[in-house]
Amino acid sequence: MAQYLMAVDAGTGSVRAVIFGVDGTQLGCVQREWTHREDPRWPGSMDFDWETNWKLAGSCIRGVLEETGIAPGDIAGVSTTCMREGILLYDREGNEIWACANVDARSDAQVGQLIDLNPALEEEIYSMSGQTYALGALPRLLWVKDNLPEVYERAAAIGMFNDWLIYKLTGKLAVEPSNGSTTGIMDLRSRSWKPEIAAKCGLRTDIFPAVVECGTNFAAVSAKGAAETGLKEGTPVVVGGGDCQLGTIGVGACKEGQAAVFGGSFWQYEFNTASGSTDPGCRVRVNCHAVPGLWQYEALAFKPGLVMRWFRDGFCQQEVEEAARTGRDPYDLMNEKAEKIPAGSYGMVCCFSDLMNFINWKHASPTFTNFQLEPEKFNKYTFYRAILENTALLVRGHIQLVKDTTGNEPEELIFAGGAAKSPLWCQIVADVTGKPVKVPVVKEATALGAAILAGYGVGLYPSIEEGVRQTVKWDQRFEPRLETAPVYEELYQTWRKVYPVQLELCDRGAARYMWIAPGL
Repeated sequence: MAQYLMAVDAGTGSVRAVIFGVDGTQLGCVQREWTHREDPRWPGSMDFDWETNWKLAGSCIRGVLEETGIAPGDIAGVSTTCMREGILLYDREGNEIWACANVDARSDAQVGQLIDLNPALEEEIYSMSGQTYALGALPRLLWVKDNLPEVYERAAAIGMFNDWLIYKLTGKLAVEPSNGSTTGIMDLRSRSWKPEIAAKCGLRTDIFPAVVECGTNFAAVSAKGAAETGLKEGTPVVVGGGDCQLGTIGVGACKEGQAAVFGGSFWQYEFNTASGSTDPGCRVRVNCHAVPGLWQYEALAFKPGLVMRWFRDGFCQQEVEEAARTGRDPYDLMNEKAEKIPAGSYGMVCCFSDLMNFINWKHASPTFTNFQLEPEKFNKYTFYRAILENTALLVRGHIQLVKDTTGNEPEELIFAGGAAKSPLWCQIVADVTGKPVKVPVVKEATALGAAILAGYGVGLYPSIEEGVRQTVKWDQRFEPRLETAPVYEELYQTWRKVYPVQLELCDRGAARYMWIAPGL
């Protein structure tokens, strides 16, 4: 009896194939790095090489089957996930004709065109789709229309990368709502295309394929797909979803009212809601969840993981050298020192990312303030701890931001990603937010979420919730310490006063933005 589940995950920097047992045990993973080329004609462009990248995906699938020794016929089902926002265009014969990765940034001028067309249009689109121009497909499609008119005219269908993986495996194309909703051309409430949004932007309305819900047993591996991957022809292929939505399933957040925080290069706060309503202030992104009947409020914090790497490489060479000698992680050495710094970092405030403001999204120049010239207190470990605390302050602010709109907040937080490996950071998140923090065992949460959908789609789990119960396991739990609450309350209020002033300096041209959305 077929008893294994496979996830194929197309990330920003790599593609991987992962095999799981029905109990969620990860049995094998083969990963290949890929790059997205910039077309020298268009600065900021990031073209997706579908020919090379499909070969890499196929080699991952074949490789993980060989690595584990699992027979292709024992794979009960396959599902797919990917970076969100990347899009492909197909012609009428089903050939790929244009594709860009999620990091593509060539369409600044088109954002300006849309704003000039109708300054109120972005808010109107957000109210229907939960998206703004900042990450969506509308400016990119307008760029194709303006710069590659022959491609634009040939286009017959648009799709996302997880759908493309299924298309390559099976020869059948459909789009699912969790990633499809990130285009900004779907109606949140109906979880289907809304062509009138495209029409309002002067774009075609005839390129939208069928929408199929996540977890649907959609198609089977074709003879061609089998030859290119090593999978058995006829293997069921189940509709997956966007990486963050499947990541929340992979860490157990599949019910209304649950929330997860993913701590990596960027930090994401995801809150599950049974309503597809949007934020009247257009501050928070709203997506379809990969669980039918659920939606997610998503608030993004910019670059915490990258700030950590900057600080390590710029100021902690001693720890890096010691880690190389001893075989330890330099962050563990840094954490041991930072743990001795009192909560609140002696009142020092660190500013990097701001709270999300989707409709007017920009971040001030990075800064530290309120430190004194006292090296026994304000040494590099104090600055390091302030970075940890600042990121936790962002989580607290995002919880409140979503609560302002929905009226709800989670009872506890699920914390996953690279940052969750740090017990100190986990405890700080618990202390700053006042909420228990649970850390799952799983290291490949997105892939596990895809595997859960595969198991649900082929009937191994009677529901997604039951799939989660059987597969997601917990590592640690951190309770908030009441004695730190007054310290972090004061620090939070100070940070919220300091940040707008920093942002004003950038608006006045006296400092440089850390990041600013296209067209602003």
